[in-house]
Amino acid sequence: MTIMTKFLGATAALALSAGAALADPALIYDLGGKFDKSFNEAAYNGAQRWAEETGGTYKDIEMQSEAQREQALRRFAEAGFSPVITAGFAFADPINNVAADYPDTKFVNIDGWLPEVPENVLLINFQEHQGSYLVGMLAAMESKSNTVGFIGGMDIPLIRHFACGYAQGAKAVNPDITVISNMTGTTPAAWNDPVKGTELAKAQIGQGADVIYAAAGGTGIGVLQTAADEGIKSIGVDSNQNHMHPGSVLTSMLKRVDNAVFEAMSGGADLETGTFMTLGLAEDGVGYAVDENNAELISDDMIAAVEDAKAKIISGDLEVVSYYANDSCPALEF
Repeated sequence: MTIMTKFLGATAALALSAGAALADPALIYDLGGKFDKSFNEAAYNGAQRWAEETGGTYKDIEMQSEAQREQALRRFAEAGFSPVITAGFAFADPINNVAADYPDTKFVNIDGWLPEVPENVLLINFQEHQGSYLVGMLAAMESKSNTVGFIGGMDIPLIRHFACGYAQGAKAVNPDITVISNMTGTTPAAWNDPVKGTELAKAQIGQGADVIYAAAGGTGIGVLQTAADEGIKSIGVDSNQNHMHPGSVLTSMLKRVDNAVFEAMSGGADLETGTFMTLGLAEDGVGYAVDENNAELISDDMIAAVEDAKAKIISGDLEVVSYYANDSCPALEF
């Protein structure tokens, strides 16, 4: 019996307690699992922080297939949960389909896009290219082979957005550096294939890459493990993954999904909807991680260079080109 089957079977019971659930938020994870050590886990961490700090309660569920997205949204809405928070761009269209049917429910989607945002929907996006630019700089400063790699999950504009920022940052440090880019696949299964991540990492290492940035959800676990096994450096994503292989993970590009979930749950009935929210370096929505697990890998000069670039990006003196601008990248061909 899947998690969703159990969830649907409990719908009647949830509906009976709808009055008690009216103030309770719900969180729906994307494919790849709650504990993917990356995107979904960041969402979970934000929800847990909210629960611990407020004493509140929330319900969550892990998707098992694409078909369950709209079902889960409707069941949570019918049971009285609000806001219903979803992790992953693939929830945007299902939310668009159901939002009008539940005008008293607030829906939140992280990473999605809609041409028109319904009045009871909040879309939260990140300027991933800005954070990726910074870790691209660190990759280029670390590289001895003048070749760095990028391994993405599903080949979509969002992940190309990561890769484009990374390549720009690397080439700002070393215009002659080679940036190798591979995507894991073209279906949602690409987010949870660590074996494929291992294969791609080994192939890039064979081409000379000595630093590899993984923006691939659970697939990235295979990339980071392979980098550690092969004696090169990796770069984690979304959550701080430095602890997974201390001394091997150069840094992690932090995408503060945890903050987005925390703020959405904190907003509750007063959450502003009908709009987009975009979080970049200026809003502490993205960044890079330095802690006890990688402090010896990042010199003071490296930090100084990256902090200078960060300040210039925030002030507008340095523009990191967005892949979304015209579906292309000035520093990388896909």
